[in-house]
Amino acid sequence: MRQSLSRRTILRGAGVSLALPWLEALAPAAAVGPGKLAEPPLRLAFLFMPCGVNPDKWFPEGSGDDYAIKEHLEPLAPLKNEILLLENLWNANAVGRNGHWAKVPAWLSGGYVERSTGRDINTGGTSVDQLISSRIGTHTPLPAVHFGVDAPRTGVDNIGGGFARIVGSYISWRDPHTPAAKEIVPALAFDRLFRNGAPGADGTPSSRQRDEASILDVVLDEAAAVRRRGSGRDRHKLDEYMESVRSVEARIQASMKPQQRWINEGDLGVRRPDDGIPESHEEHVRLMLDILLLAFWTDTTRVATFMYGDAQTGRNFSFLDGVNSTFHGISHHRNEPDRLAQYEAIINWHVRQTAYFLTRMRDLDEGGSSLLDNSMVMFGSSLRDGNAHDPSNLPLVLAGRGKGSLRPGRRLAAKEDTPLCNLYLALMHRMGLHDVGSFGDSTEPLGGLA
Repeated sequence: MRQSLSRRTILRGAGVSLALPWLEALAPAAAVGPGKLAEPPLRLAFLFMPCGVNPDKWFPEGSGDDYAIKEHLEPLAPLKNEILLLENLWNANAVGRNGHWAKVPAWLSGGYVERSTGRDINTGGTSVDQLISSRIGTHTPLPAVHFGVDAPRTGVDNIGGGFARIVGSYISWRDPHTPAAKEIVPALAFDRLFRNGAPGADGTPSSRQRDEASILDVVLDEAAAVRRRGSGRDRHKLDEYMESVRSVEARIQASMKPQQRWINEGDLGVRRPDDGIPESHEEHVRLMLDILLLAFWTDTTRVATFMYGDAQTGRNFSFLDGVNSTFHGISHHRNEPDRLAQYEAIINWHVRQTAYFLTRMRDLDEGGSSLLDNSMVMFGSSLRDGNAHDPSNLPLVLAGRGKGSLRPGRRLAAKEDTPLCNLYLALMHRMGLHDVGSFGDSTEPLGGLA
């Protein structure tokens, strides 16, 4: 009976219980397309560090394009010619919302996050990575990957402004109410890249029945009748459901007729990690970054996010010399010298991990250019100063050359209080979404990047 099911029958049988992961498990693999791309694709990643920085150790003096690296960014000194130091970008909607929680989902969306108990979450926007992956995600087996190291949190932080902790557990949001699930277990993150198995000898799913018809075409008349009889809320829900079905179908079609992909030669040496989470936090982080690197290198995805921690991460960094506290706890340093030194040591550690990732990207050749040359990687925080909870002039670095669309090796100081969403609009255009005229609270695409 299973062999006799066409894709249309499966979708019709699934009805309103349609579940995307289940359908993806039924869809054939799309590991290798019928041909190779003529040149490497453009990738985009966002690496999020919670709890801000000490601005005195991040931002250089003066106003020129050239700059002297400060202590926080010293691990990136060998990569100075590969990065843009961004200044004066912020999310105006994050002002006055809360010390930490509400600023995290706004980091990639610019949205105004509402207070809630967790049942009626509203982050005010869809994140930039989700908008991009929804448009270009059918070109790769996975539209995007989302990794982290902290498990999502529940409950409400009444001390921290009455926000549901779940909003500070994710930077990627499919819509204002739905976070994009992140993977924190290295072995499962690795498996996600290859879960669909191997393609046929010619790279196509020849053993599967190909049914070109859309299930929405089959049920269109019935759906229209239901829509007419339903309430306004019912119609809205039905429209959302039909849109989700259409999105699933597009992905299934993409897997049945794989897109051309970029195929790199060589072995990165990244093997499937052991099950569970490593005892060493640094090993955990580097495994996740290595797997993200593998996702880009194999063209399994072109969009990714990674969270070094959630809004108020309780990660204890006592494995660092002189540190005896958690990142969030020590971020409230009150300018006391000992506590401030611990805070700075934790920030420097995060920059070192980012330098490790970017260095590996730079050292991977893609036919005369590097993986970093063909990428845009933003690293930074949703807070300028962890002690003051200042959301202005966020600490941000944009690495890579964006396939020639970025000119790194300098600082780029925008006009004071420039929307961070202006940067995202510029990145969207570079990723091929040229028809997008605005995003979040953007006023125009950020200039001066090239």
